[in-house]
Amino acid sequence: MSVDHEVAAAEDEPVPGIAVTTATVVGYGLAAAVLVGWFLYGWLVQQQGFVASVGESAGAGFALLLAVSVVGTMRRSRR
Repeated sequence: MSVDHEVAAAEDEPVPGIAVTTATVVGYGLAAAVLVGWFLYGWLVQQQGFVASVGESAGAGFALLLAVSVVGTMRRSRR
């Protein structure tokens, strides 16, 4: 029974999180706005079709996520 008690006590403790800077939140918001703008530009201005515009903006978003992941990995490996 002591194991159950220890687990219950550990669940109540706060878990320290990684702080996210304001610049990071602003950067992600700006990237999201640019991707939505890219979608609307392709769909409404270039008239290339809804599915093509979704695919193009999703591809750009995934490429951006990949770039962020690579940069984050490189920065973390320097520490």
